[in-house]
Amino acid sequence: MKGAPVRLQSRHWFGKACAGVVLGFGLALATSGLFAWLGPDGIDGGGGKIQFVMWWIAPVWCAVLAFVFLFRDSLRAWLWLGAANAVAFGLLAIVREAMG
Repeated sequence: MKGAPVRLQSRHWFGKACAGVVLGFGLALATSGLFAWLGPDGIDGGGGKIQFVMWWIAPVWCAVLAFVFLFRDSLRAWLWLGAANAVAFGLLAIVREAMG
């Protein structure tokens, strides 16, 4: 029989916060880049698209920073967000190569 499930603990807050700040920013950059390339009119979109792409970073970064505290510990936060960054930047590289 398995033991009791692991509960969230506040002792990992610093590692989680660092993961959210560093890797959340990277994830926000990658997703804004993906929208810049895949959105309307491609990378050469007009002024409204440029503003949207620029302002997209802040809410994504804040959302990651807010939800990072739902991970059980800081190691899981670093690993999952690191994997998400690898996938996002990999997709961005593929899109840039295919459309550039």
